[in-house]
Amino acid sequence: MQFYLGDESVFIGQTVANTIATQKVASVEFTIMTKVRRNCSVDELLTYGRQFMSFYGSCPNTFGGLARLTLENLRLGESDFPKIFSICNQLEFLRLQQCDARNMSLLEVEHEQLRELLIFCSSIKRVDLKCVPKLTILKFNAFMSPEDPFCLGYVPLLQTVTIINTGLSRHKMLKLSELLGKTAISILHLNFKCEKIWVKPEGRKQLLPVFHKLRLVNLINISEECDLTWTMFILQGAPALKELCIMVRDHLCEMTTGEVRKRFTYSEKKDKGLEWEPSSPDFKHHNLAELRIYGFQAEDKFMRYARNVMEAAVNLEAMNLYRNPGCDECKHTLPGQWTWTEMLLIRDKINNGMSSHARIHFPS
Repeated sequence: MQFYLGDESVFIGQTVANTIATQKVASVEFTIMTKVRRNCSVDELLTYGRQFMSFYGSCPNTFGGLARLTLENLRLGESDFPKIFSICNQLEFLRLQQCDARNMSLLEVEHEQLRELLIFCSSIKRVDLKCVPKLTILKFNAFMSPEDPFCLGYVPLLQTVTIINTGLSRHKMLKLSELLGKTAISILHLNFKCEKIWVKPEGRKQLLPVFHKLRLVNLINISEECDLTWTMFILQGAPALKELCIMVRDHLCEMTTGEVRKRFTYSEKKDKGLEWEPSSPDFKHHNLAELRIYGFQAEDKFMRYARNVMEAAVNLEAMNLYRNPGCDECKHTLPGQWTWTEMLLIRDKINNGMSSHARIHFPS
């Protein structure tokens, strides 16, 4: 059920509780929206927080039967989240959009059944996943803290991690070996929003404990200002990697420009701190089968990167090179499909002197 938080919420909750009591319901999902959806003031967050806790307190049996819950625009008391996790003991999916206990607060999560946790645009300083034994998917979209956005405790089944953030000058360079310590994930998505790169390249020795099961990596919205050589540290730290996808673009429809950049301390040097040296000049990767690059351009840095991957990945099967994907607003300003001449030129420059059997494709 999807509904607005308000006077009729209790009626909805009690009706659902009565339905659950019939034992004819397999699963219950709530998406609880607020009447102001974006840019809520602090007073609105507090008001919605009080309304939600009143609703929650009136329908404990309903929340005790929830399998999936989506909340937005709530500022709760410090003791409220532990109450929610305690009563919602069947919860498998939780999505929090701009929800916190106070500005730059800590959120501790202990839950036996939770499998997916998604946190969007929150002013939470850090999420401590102390004991979430069934968690498999973790997604963070936009974090305010200049420090690590989360801390992993007992999460033995964690497989997929997604981090999306606009890197500002105050954000530290995250060390994935420390951030993802005590795990062995298989899928990693990092979205840099066409701004500062906020991941620090690390060596094989540091990354191997957390990357030894990694199969798929997506590095999305890397600014066109950045060289791509630094991304090779992923290959060196993930020997089982099968697929690497990179998207390079300056998406002007979504990027912040003008005086606002200075006011919110956007970083003007988007590749600062990306110095990286390969641990061995003769490094070879034996499992990478596919490389996909979106926003590929017939420039030296792209050609050089394609050749570097092809030389290192000795069993590479396919290299798929795409134009900039764009969006509905900006796609008309982007170049069209590859011409036959362009494809021949790019193939020749990449393959020149190489012994790889990888096939280069130019999908639409």
